Amino acid sequence: MASDGWEWPEPADAAVDAEAELCRSFARAFAGSDGARVLAWLRTTTIERRLSPEASEAALRHLEGQRHLVAAIERMTARGREGR
Repeated sequence: MASDGWEWPEPADAAVDAEAELCRSFARAFAGSDGARVLAWLRTTTIERRLSPEASEAALRHLEGQRHLVAAIERMTARGREGR
């Protein structure tokens, strides 16, 4: 795409390629039995963890942040394994 004589890169394509490569990196990092063991531990200690009704708001927020990160790791790993 040209504008005023300047050639502008297509950031959408570059971003898609970079994200796909990152997903493949996640898939490689968590491949094999060691990777599966680490992902299972992350899931058990975050996503499957339950806090008591007496948990503070700070504790809830902290755990939600951890859950979000583990879910992102799982999502990127799955996409990389699918070749996306």
